[in-house]
Amino acid sequence: MRQSVVIIGVGIGGLMLACVLHRHGIDATIYEAEPSAHSRVQGGLLDIHADSGQRAIEVAGLRREFFRLVRSGEDAKRVVDQDGKILLDRVGDQASSRPEVDRGALRAMLMASFPDRMIRWGRKVASVTPLNADKHRIDFIDGTCVISDLLVGADGAWSRVRPVLTDVRPVYSGTCFIEIGLAAGDARHAASIELIGAGTLMAVAPGRGIMVHRNADGSARGYVALNKSEDWIGAVDFRNARAGLAIVAQQFTGWAPHLRNFILDSNALPVLRPIHASPVGIAWPHRQGVTLIGDAAHLMSPFAGKGANLAMLDAAELGRQITACPDDCDGALVAYEAAMLPRSRTIAHQSARNLEQFFGPDAPGSVRDLFGESGRAV
Repeated sequence: MRQSVVIIGVGIGGLMLACVLHRHGIDATIYEAEPSAHSRVQGGLLDIHADSGQRAIEVAGLRREFFRLVRSGEDAKRVVDQDGKILLDRVGDQASSRPEVDRGALRAMLMASFPDRMIRWGRKVASVTPLNADKHRIDFIDGTCVISDLLVGADGAWSRVRPVLTDVRPVYSGTCFIEIGLAAGDARHAASIELIGAGTLMAVAPGRGIMVHRNADGSARGYVALNKSEDWIGAVDFRNARAGLAIVAQQFTGWAPHLRNFILDSNALPVLRPIHASPVGIAWPHRQGVTLIGDAAHLMSPFAGKGANLAMLDAAELGRQITACPDDCDGALVAYEAAMLPRSRTIAHQSARNLEQFFGPDAPGSVRDLFGESGRAV
């Protein structure tokens, strides 16, 4: 295959695609807006599912490397009400079929699977312009450009590649997250940390929740979740972190003090993240020479726990189609999209349903029931 494969975005999906292609002798180039691999923290734990994320890892030939990253027993879950009463308490499963790994470690594993030269850092996309046949011109804000024979948008929620295929954009789900965390070793936080248990705590009520994970060093990181309007989001100012967190804590008046302390005593930068999602069933007419994977293709809320898994599966399936038909890229894209779009539609329905159960009128009982007998979202 002599065509120029351009991947936009160095997230889990873009890296997986580059890995699969490189394994089969097809070099791609990933263009990423961030200046380096270490320019920001990569987030927390991911549970990697056997039917999607692990399947992709097998295609990439990284099974052995992956299982070295697994953090056994990290899938413990505890659901409590606003008083801290425990409604569900599941211990971690040392032999879980959905092992937990650190997102940063997973990303590093994928980057180590192909040459450094395949990633071009500090190249933020300004525009994408269709040319003749299957070619596209990608212009970067630094004034440079490249021409692709095959362009893959792996650039997340606000993809610059997606508008080439559809004018559909993600919409606000009605729920926003605010990052929170507590340091280890502070006696003032002992009751809060203890309530988490060994894994993840979910304290929920209609329209709000506190979700935090206990790290191996005894610290905690997670999110406050609130069902709020975009006007409310726009009015909260986190330039003064303490003042902003105090406003958020007001939404939890009457909650147990050791739950509110996750907010009031947080030492994390309180980044506010509105949760957006693509309309369920998003699709587009096939276009030669371009496609999407991961959040760029089917952004959904995190309440099915499948975003990273789907991104990896998309990438592995696209890579498999390309390597099976190296002289028929268009046929490879048609086959990939024919399977990906229905699959993502099913999971998007599940994600939207789970979001309603988390913060709907029946919470927290609905969350306890959602995790069922297995302790995992169903």
